[in-house]
Amino acid sequence: MQTLETTMKVKVQELWGKRPLIISGPCSAETEEQLVATAQRLAATEKVDLLRAGIWKPRTKPGMFEGIGAKGLPWLQKAKAVTGLPTTVEVATGKQVQDALTFDVDVLWIGARTTVNPFSVQEIADALRGVDIPVLIKNPINPDLELWSGAVERVARAGIKNIGLIHRGFSSYGNTEYRNAPMWHLAIEMKRRNPELLLINDPSHICGRRDILQETAQKAIDLDFDGLMIESHIDPDNAWSDAKQQITPERLGEMMGKIVWRKEDAASAEFHAALEKLRQQINQLDDELMQILGQRMKIAEQIGTYKKENNITILQTNRWNEILERAFKEGERKGLSKEFITRYFDAVHMESINHQKRVLDS
Repeated sequence: MQTLETTMKVKVQELWGKRPLIISGPCSAETEEQLVATAQRLAATEKVDLLRAGIWKPRTKPGMFEGIGAKGLPWLQKAKAVTGLPTTVEVATGKQVQDALTFDVDVLWIGARTTVNPFSVQEIADALRGVDIPVLIKNPINPDLELWSGAVERVARAGIKNIGLIHRGFSSYGNTEYRNAPMWHLAIEMKRRNPELLLINDPSHICGRRDILQETAQKAIDLDFDGLMIESHIDPDNAWSDAKQQITPERLGEMMGKIVWRKEDAASAEFHAALEKLRQQINQLDDELMQILGQRMKIAEQIGTYKKENNITILQTNRWNEILERAFKEGERKGLSKEFITRYFDAVHMESINHQKRVLDS
């Protein structure tokens, strides 16, 4: 006779190939009633594939609510039995892995504060040896792809076959619009390095507030993310943690209905021919850009020679400010954002400095 857990294992295996994969549930499991009710209302939307709930909540400061602990795991088990939704929780230690497995949690995830610590990731990986369970890995708090990649490698070496990535944004100085800056280019690069891995976007932690959840989720889908993890609560305003970023199950259902779900490819030969023609134009322009940049660096080296002969410092702050101001004005006329111009010219400037430094050192 097939048990619930056997059924769930098959269901989760099928979900690993589903697009989009939608994960939702409360930031924190608070009471059995709250968790089960949230699960029931999420299941009623018919939009959710995996039920999430925070059991252990590593917080920035002591004294904040840090989760109900292992006593919440039976509640999650009950929610699964009532709704048929597989479950997923965050784990940060080997003991938490064992506790979650004891109560038949179907998918585990490693949080951002844990991914940043190789010792913690290794402890979790050691606890997972010999276990057949999917594991999702959030990006580290700081924008470091090597830490993220390292966590993936440690978990893979433990024998875990189904590994996925969760992009939840990064801490950054001066960031104001988002709780955690998305830095989309880092998630895209991580996907480029690991095309076989599931990539889930977590707009709840990126946004930190409800009003920009929809547009952030849509951007993730437009960038070909494989799914979304969105926090949902039956009474968001009174949630024990992260109240501002949670939405009701019904609002989640509305959001999912409004998202335009795009596909990566089309079967049309006409589409492919038109796309290839435009891509060839981009390739040509990229080649020309490389040539121009190469020429620019040769001029920078000539400037370096004059500076060396006259014992002048490499960095000329007034000149750099002048270059940026000119670039901002020209970029605006060309429809380029100030953020892009800044990042681009910062990179060009550093390369120019490196070329001049080599001249001064020669």
